Amino acid sequence: MASESSPLRDLARDLGVSTDYWGWDGTRRDVADETLRAVLAALGEDVASETDIARIRGEHERAPWRRTLPPVTVLREDLGTTVPVHVDHGTAVTAHLLLEDGGRRDLEQVEDFTPPYDLDGQLRGRARFRLPAGLPLGWHRLVAATSAGPTEADVVVTPARLTVQDPVAARPGFGVQAQLYSVRSQRSWGIGDLGDMRDLAAISAARHGADFLLVNPLHASYPTPPVEPSPYLPVTRRFTSVLYLRIEDVPEHRDLSEVARQKVLLLRRGVEGWNARADHLERDEVLAAKLEALEELFAVPLTAGRRALLDAYRRREGRGLEDFALWSAIAEQVHGTAEEPVLGDLGDAAVERARIELAERVEFHIWTQWLLDEQLAAAQSAAREAGMRVGIMHDLAVGVEQIGADSWRLRHVLARGAAVGAPADQYNQQGQNWHQPPWHPEQLREASYRPWRDMLRTLMRHAGALRIDHVLGLFRLWWIPEGHEASDGAYVSYDHEAMIGILALEAQRSGTVVVGEDLGTFEPWVRDHLVDRGILGTSILWFEHDGEGRPLRAEHYRALCMASVNTHDLPPTAGYLAGDHVTLRHELGLLERPLDQELAADAAGRDQVLDVLREEGLLEPGADLEATVIALHRHLARTPSMLLGVSLVDCVGERRIQNQPGTDEEYPNWRIPLADPDGQVIGVDEIADDPRTARLLAAVREGLSAR
Repeated sequence: MASESSPLRDLARDLGVSTDYWGWDGTRRDVADETLRAVLAALGEDVASETDIARIRGEHERAPWRRTLPPVTVLREDLGTTVPVHVDHGTAVTAHLLLEDGGRRDLEQVEDFTPPYDLDGQLRGRARFRLPAGLPLGWHRLVAATSAGPTEADVVVTPARLTVQDPVAARPGFGVQAQLYSVRSQRSWGIGDLGDMRDLAAISAARHGADFLLVNPLHASYPTPPVEPSPYLPVTRRFTSVLYLRIEDVPEHRDLSEVARQKVLLLRRGVEGWNARADHLERDEVLAAKLEALEELFAVPLTAGRRALLDAYRRREGRGLEDFALWSAIAEQVHGTAEEPVLGDLGDAAVERARIELAERVEFHIWTQWLLDEQLAAAQSAAREAGMRVGIMHDLAVGVEQIGADSWRLRHVLARGAAVGAPADQYNQQGQNWHQPPWHPEQLREASYRPWRDMLRTLMRHAGALRIDHVLGLFRLWWIPEGHEASDGAYVSYDHEAMIGILALEAQRSGTVVVGEDLGTFEPWVRDHLVDRGILGTSILWFEHDGEGRPLRAEHYRALCMASVNTHDLPPTAGYLAGDHVTLRHELGLLERPLDQELAADAAGRDQVLDVLREEGLLEPGADLEATVIALHRHLARTPSMLLGVSLVDCVGERRIQNQPGTDEEYPNWRIPLADPDGQVIGVDEIADDPRTARLLAAVREGLSAR
């Protein structure tokens, strides 16, 4: 076992890299020195010897003295703080705050007895200024002024607690959870789209009283086929996939010439046959057809009013949109060939030359994002008009493709040489590598967290709620060095006060409820911190146990929480009750124990939960499958949890799992269309009148009303 203290391990801890961690089974595990060196290298710190360790320590000690102001200061509105200001020793300095509304606050200097610091032969002094409690929320500018001139940095004042959810918490609510791509209608082009999302939200609200519709991440994939099927491995987390655009809902569709209209109709007919297929989805064929149809629509001149709306959208999204569109324009030329878009830094001559040469294609990709933005807005509006108190709950993935738009345009704040993943757990006993570059903690701070802010603003603009996949990643992420196994990584810490504070600020301003998926291993205080900041947690019935390992009683569930029976990484409840997930993992070689042992342990765990339902009088002996599914949801309806999520697959009786973690091509992940218990396709229109769906959602609604 590695020693508890050594120069290398002490340095790693000081730089936010864990040297040990607690596994899912309660065992403490040490991180190997080789792994620590590789993680430190991904942070930009090459450690080959103890001389390097001393050099790195010296650089980090001197770094704050080199700059006048820290790059950003993030504080809560109810807690003041002080900010260090570094100047040449003996230099007079004043400081004031420029508020985002144009106001000004002069700052009080407070005593700081730190002695002068010898920085490369120049004495530097430290002054300190107070940022008082009670400052207005927002993004402000701190100005330090000396005779040599001013220096500025960001100050971000965040809410003590997010309060958007408080009106919703006054009455418990429920919603439907769906993988949008799998939910089609007669109007779909072979894959569920934003028109289907709008209709499903309206049906769920008006017919069943649902308060939200949670959908998978809608983040953009590659601009041309072939595309990655996983919605959790996009090329950008800020912008939306063209796959989800409803072609006929684009206003310019009605202005097509007869020839163009017929061409678009033929394109749709070429792929709409997939709507009747229950075996798998075909994204590439659908995307190719939609792109060809969009070229016809792009040729239709915009009216003056429509052009004004596009211009307003373009100004609002700014340089981030322009750069995403530029990447898309370049990528569509080479994607699917032996080449990939390997680009220089933004501002390089070659990049700016491409921006000019591909101006029309850049315009095309900006235009498609605007159309998606309009349809996202329409879906949220329809959800609220139909009676949802929250509306559409969007999902934020953990990260992005290693070769993609964000990996290029945000390369200055992403770490290289490591990927995000997870250590081994009960369901993924070999660990997981998600092949996504992590945020670089220090470089993100240097950028004042603006990439994080800008992404949140875009995602929240038309969202009633935002689910943060693996919200624990705002505290720490499991970094897997390049060339290492998924289980051979280390946790790297982030400034959670800043990350969560900015999340709360942008959510408060946009009126967005935030739900954090907080499953996994973590320190006990993490959930307390999320509660303090007004962020809902996530409870999955099968994972909830008391201190003695027994199923958690309904009354002991968390209140500030979204509870559900299952998650997209588990089979629908019908499949879970049959142990399909264990059998599948055995067939794929993902188990560490013999199949019979896993099946027995899994069945014992399920039986414990079902015994609780019987004790509560919710489940009769010999109950059939549908009655068991309803009983599980009635049990959750008795909890104090603020929101209850009901998976659409459970509503219609689907049995197949959408995603098996730890696999790639071994299983058709994210390509399973929605089907009923008989394996027949069931679409949005059928869901509207589906008696099984009505029975389950009625049971949930009645259970919540009885609280």
